Amino acid sequence: MASSTNVPVIVGVGDFKNKSLKVEDAHDPSELMIRAIQAALADTGLGTDIQHNLSAQIDSISVVPPWTWTYPDLPGLLASRLKVLPQHTYLAPHGGNGPALICDEAARRVALGDSMVAVVTGGESLATLAAMGKIGKMPPPNWPKPNPTEKPIAAGGLSVIGDTVGTRHSVGLPVQVYPFYENGFRARRGQTLKENSAESARLYAEFDRIATQNPFAWNHGRPPKSAEEIGRPSPKNRMISVPYPLLMNAFNTVNLSAACIITSVANAKALGIPESKWVYPLGGAGTHDSDDFWERPNFHSSPAMEAAINSTIESSLITKDDIDCFDFYSCFPIVPKMACHYLDLPLTGGAKPITLLGGLTSFGGAGNNYSMHALTAMTRELRSGRFNTGLILANGGVMTHQYAICLSRSPRKGGSGYPSRNPLPHHLEGLSTPQFLEYATGEAVIESYTADFDRTGAPRLGHIIGRLVETGQRFIANHANEWTLLRLADSNIECIGQRGHVQSLEEGRNVFKINRQAGL
Repeated sequence: MASSTNVPVIVGVGDFKNKSLKVEDAHDPSELMIRAIQAALADTGLGTDIQHNLSAQIDSISVVPPWTWTYPDLPGLLASRLKVLPQHTYLAPHGGNGPALICDEAARRVALGDSMVAVVTGGESLATLAAMGKIGKMPPPNWPKPNPTEKPIAAGGLSVIGDTVGTRHSVGLPVQVYPFYENGFRARRGQTLKENSAESARLYAEFDRIATQNPFAWNHGRPPKSAEEIGRPSPKNRMISVPYPLLMNAFNTVNLSAACIITSVANAKALGIPESKWVYPLGGAGTHDSDDFWERPNFHSSPAMEAAINSTIESSLITKDDIDCFDFYSCFPIVPKMACHYLDLPLTGGAKPITLLGGLTSFGGAGNNYSMHALTAMTRELRSGRFNTGLILANGGVMTHQYAICLSRSPRKGGSGYPSRNPLPHHLEGLSTPQFLEYATGEAVIESYTADFDRTGAPRLGHIIGRLVETGQRFIANHANEWTLLRLADSNIECIGQRGHVQSLEEGRNVFKINRQAGL
């Protein structure tokens, strides 16, 4: 454990939202981050002069990387704008787990005496980037020169992943992999597709109601959507991949930023920051499942998620029952569903909220930075006295990266020091996974699946994760014929467990066809 004399506290939080798409308001992500940091400084309740003293003490700046734009040195750029010379700067790896990770690490540096004042921040200008692209203002005026050696995630797609067995089958994006988990989790629980879709729609209707009441949400002030609107495919809510229509997918085209300021109790007292502003990080933990989704144990659970939640609660010296609010990452319904299932929480209508923001569809995806907004929102809720202790689960990749952190109105029990390390390994080890075959031929059964749709609402490409009947070996395949594709796309048909035949083509792809007698 770190020293108990340097107890870390969050003393300032800030969010910034830029709804304007005018050229004169085309601010890059770094500008949005500066505005969030300035809001966090003001949030401490200090007078302007003392805020300047606090700002001058900033010796650590950690940043969640934006999808929108690349920078040669983004933490350095922020430091220059803030007129500080931090000893520690860090740009996290891409992933929605980043906000919880850098908040935990910043609290640890404060606790170890390695930092006096730490800033964690992130932001996106994806809405502005899209608007400027439409009117031919690229690069947007007054934006810094991009890093010439790095490609923005926003301009990616499967090309970002590189040449893998997944990309050879045109699969590997979040809109495809999360549906594998949704379908696998649904089948595991014995739900029909229609029951599952109704459940997801009720969940996201509840999330949307929360977001429309949140002043920092992209959808703030809009009429809440009903479960029927969210669950029913329509021209404005077209199917993306089975089983998700558009309104069950993250919405990333936003201009949002957030920041937290972390210091020690001793420094907060010395500066005169009111105790009503203090929120205590209790501990955090994170790990990763396999980067290759086909090398995972199954498609109905996430060992990394379960380990991150467990270890965070243990390292925070609390129990599950001590937590009275949550914010679960929610790029797709499956993430909060699996978290609720693991923690035995009701998915909707529970006494303990599972989102404070309203989810990535309604609050706004903000690229990698969604859970930074969860940190600011939870800090405000804890200060208000509505809750005492909360847990944030930040998820990244394709159910790959998991990091959780607990915040509380009260310090750690017994005056113990902040955990001196993340208790989990980088990747979980010792997991039993099926042997994977890159090229497969033979009788097989569907383990999980999805199907992509085109913009007209017609199914375009089927994706199957299957197992050979004889050996149990796993493979990836596309649909082999139109009949199989139509069955994969049909919300009245359960395809998991259906048998068929897989064969490997010369081009390096596997294709799978469902046995017609099995599908009757």
